[in-house]
Amino acid sequence: MTEEAIIKGCLKNDTTAQRELYNRYSPKMLAVCYRFAHNREDAEDMLQEGFIKVFLQIHTFENRGAFEGWIRRIIVHTCINVLKKNKKFNESVDIIHATGLQIREDSVPAIIQAKQVVECIRLLPIGYRTVLNLYAVEGYSHREIANMLDIEESTSRSQYTRAKSMLEDILVRKRILQKPKHETEWLAAVSRR
Repeated sequence: MTEEAIIKGCLKNDTTAQRELYNRYSPKMLAVCYRFAHNREDAEDMLQEGFIKVFLQIHTFENRGAFEGWIRRIIVHTCINVLKKNKKFNESVDIIHATGLQIREDSVPAIIQAKQVVECIRLLPIGYRTVLNLYAVEGYSHREIANMLDIEESTSRSQYTRAKSMLEDILVRKRILQKPKHETEWLAAVSRR
């Protein structure tokens, strides 16, 4: 089935088209949910709720941009709404164990397996994890994140900075990322990338 045929079928509530849409996009969207969720069961619940919204809102898709991107936005917003509804976003911690390393956007080497990084991101408190995912992975601005999460823009920036610092510490502790002996070594290593 073509994407166009799937959309037309879903507009007519055709179960075959709906099943095809779900089968085609659910694996990628489950990965999106998994980054926000506490565990796989929560991710699957977010996915189901998100696809219900996709089917209910498919009439709003205007063929501007990618259909997959439209689905992804609905899934991300569903994840955020679930977190807000369960008040899980308010969980936060102080970074008692944060290192003094200077964070740079390219501080995580490209050779690290994506699965390892995702697992380390999942160790972050939900508030940090949410902002990190929205900003670094989904590409939302801090202003957009603040609006989505009903927080101040400065809070989004702060949560992101703390999330990066905490993630770096986790990557170092798990020996996925090496911590140099001196900050100058760290800065030199980072600047070579």
